[in-house]
Amino acid sequence: MMLCTAMVCLMTPGLAFFYGGLARKRSVLYIMMQSFISMGIVTLIWIYGGFGLAFGKDEGGVIGRISDYFALVHVGLVPNSVHAASIPFALFFLFQLMFCVITVPLISGAFAERLNMKGYILLLIFWTYLVYIPVCHWVWGNGFLAKWGFVDFAGGTVIHTTAGFAALASIIVLGKRKLKQAGMKPSNLMAAAIGTGLLWFGWFGFNSGGALRAGALATKAFTNTIIGLASGMIVWILYAKFVRGKFDFIDVLTGSVAGLATITPCAGYINPASAVLVGLAAGIICNIAVSLQEKIGWDDALGVWGVHGIGGFTGTILIGILADRTVNGIGASGHQFLIQAGGVILVAAYSFAITFILLKILGAITNIRPSDKIIQEGLDQTLLNETTYDID
Repeated sequence: MMLCTAMVCLMTPGLAFFYGGLARKRSVLYIMMQSFISMGIVTLIWIYGGFGLAFGKDEGGVIGRISDYFALVHVGLVPNSVHAASIPFALFFLFQLMFCVITVPLISGAFAERLNMKGYILLLIFWTYLVYIPVCHWVWGNGFLAKWGFVDFAGGTVIHTTAGFAALASIIVLGKRKLKQAGMKPSNLMAAAIGTGLLWFGWFGFNSGGALRAGALATKAFTNTIIGLASGMIVWILYAKFVRGKFDFIDVLTGSVAGLATITPCAGYINPASAVLVGLAAGIICNIAVSLQEKIGWDDALGVWGVHGIGGFTGTILIGILADRTVNGIGASGHQFLIQAGGVILVAAYSFAITFILLKILGAITNIRPSDKIIQEGLDQTLLNETTYDID
């Protein structure tokens, strides 16, 4: 579990490289910094109240008790019989922290270049308290969704669905960038590839760590992870080839991430043969979603809604269709399907609505957007006085 925690920790800088490599060369450092700075701010949030609100004693199925575990009280080496009977509770605290750290940085790829640092930090703080922590409690902290029987093994709903539908709300509120050249202009595909590789590596800890121990369940989740990655990538490439007539390097990278996002919620509930079907669904459904957002004209700079939002959403529902009771006690059925579908729709709508309202309020109170001139010139030089590349 220490290794899994470190692997998930590595995913945040991995995401920074992935997004930085896909970003315009004039805003690379700024976009990467949004991922790195989350580690500092979210860790303090998690220590001072966040962990208690997520995993403290349930209050009406909605939120945990903030006083529980505040400032690391009762977070020690003794396992917790409710949440983590197999490992020291401090290690469970750290493992869950890494999930919280990466979620808002996931959203940042959608609104790339459209929030100044003040706006981003305000969003990071308030969104973590208002969206991530409550949803985490509902699903993993014995909240009302868990009591309904809703399951999410490693974050397809808690992380990917919340981030993806928050991304959709953010691009609607913040609008399009006014650029001379529209569309994705990757600064460095080699950096994006390195970031993708780090995400691949970390995702094994992300998913298999959900078992909270080394054993058969962790092994099955580990196996399902690589199968979801591989099948998602290949089906994405085939879809791109047959529908668009070609595929490129970005398709290879994005297809693998779509497969991983989709396998995440069901990694610990299905057999490896079913993981191929999850990858198949990811390669087709997420591809359609990305194409749809492009046709509508949403400026989701790095495809966060289509890949992470729809991927996590789809994988969560597939639990009701593909789950095998012998794997982890949850079996596919009409009842489970309805619970999964209802739960993930509720979370998606909640994340979208709260993000939409939050950005509207923040925008009304203070200036959270860089000007069109700053966006055009690049955020690295204008807001950070730094550059990644020598630009004339």
